Amino acid sequence: MSQFHTLDHVDVKGQRVLVRVDLNVPLENGVVTDATRIERIGPAITELADKGAKVILLSHFGRPKGVDLTQSLKPVAAEVAHVIKRKVAFAADCIGEAAEKAVAEMHSGDILCLENTRFHAGEEKNDPAFVAALAKLGDIWVNDAFSAAHRAHASTEGLGHKLPAYAGRAMQEELLALTRALEHPERPLAAIVGGAKISTKLELLGNLLERVDALIIGGAMANTFLLAQGKKMGKSLVEADLVPTAQKIMAQAKTAKRDIVLPVDVVVAQKFEANAPSRVVDADQVGDNDMVLDIGPKSIEQAVSVLARAKTLVWNGPFGAFEMEPFDKGTVSVAEAAAELTQAGKLVTVAGGGDTVAALNVAGVTDRFTYVSAAGGAFLEWLEGKALPGVEVLRVK
Repeated sequence: MSQFHTLDHVDVKGQRVLVRVDLNVPLENGVVTDATRIERIGPAITELADKGAKVILLSHFGRPKGVDLTQSLKPVAAEVAHVIKRKVAFAADCIGEAAEKAVAEMHSGDILCLENTRFHAGEEKNDPAFVAALAKLGDIWVNDAFSAAHRAHASTEGLGHKLPAYAGRAMQEELLALTRALEHPERPLAAIVGGAKISTKLELLGNLLERVDALIIGGAMANTFLLAQGKKMGKSLVEADLVPTAQKIMAQAKTAKRDIVLPVDVVVAQKFEANAPSRVVDADQVGDNDMVLDIGPKSIEQAVSVLARAKTLVWNGPFGAFEMEPFDKGTVSVAEAAAELTQAGKLVTVAGGGDTVAALNVAGVTDRFTYVSAAGGAFLEWLEGKALPGVEVLRVK
């Protein structure tokens, strides 16, 4: 982490510390239904408070068009207090009189949550006047929201140019895990890329091909690659217009001596519904009315054998329609194998992306992986090799 400014490099006692967190959590009837993101930022909040900082939380919530109290952070602030077991005050705005008064009343060790930054158009526009109004409230800016770091907004990037900027503990942990997995991996490095479409992951595939030793492709994305090899896919989800792209990717892999691992057998059904009659067929034996909905046992074995030889794994995307039995078996089986190898100290496993986290939760292995990112778009953009504005501003110049 020597290339980033972290909390190890600053004395926060008596300082007003603006902490950008991601409190954009699922809320139903005023109740937070998944507090994972809050649990991850808890340690940095309490550390700063214990060191005598005045901790001021900034976050967006939802996509409001102006002030919309149905998208207020007030109930989320109450959940933060519940999770960290500390009092968390709340201000009805994130700039101006209400925010300034609330900050002025703070003592060292106090925690204050400001209202939704997206109630102001200046947030997403990274408007200099809005950045200045936020900066007026703090002496130091800490970014602990990796999941919003791919956006150059006022509170996620703009403040880093106005105030001394540092990575929070959750951001630090994320950067350590991702750097370890992609920039300085222990080799062989394998990647699993699944999901529905190649079109959404072209840049990801291109970047990973340059870095990994083996690329395991699953999900409906694999169907397009199999089609590109001349195999019939029946009524499966495919992107026929991207067959030339898939062929080009396979040719690049061959030239670069990278292994692309595709399913050798698949689970097919004629209806996409839970517990629909299904059967296993070889990848070149898909019938005209069949839909490929998962990988078969030989493909599971093949993927597991690649992982057994690897030292590092990056995972983004499921192998099949994991939300429905029995089409969850491929994802769950490979996830369990990866978790066992991780626990045995033989594999470093880093995973991320919304569907991936959901799939690993279904498999019950999330806490047995080395690191599972709660970030969606930011994790994907990092894997694509893109510079993230909210991370770049934390670099030691």
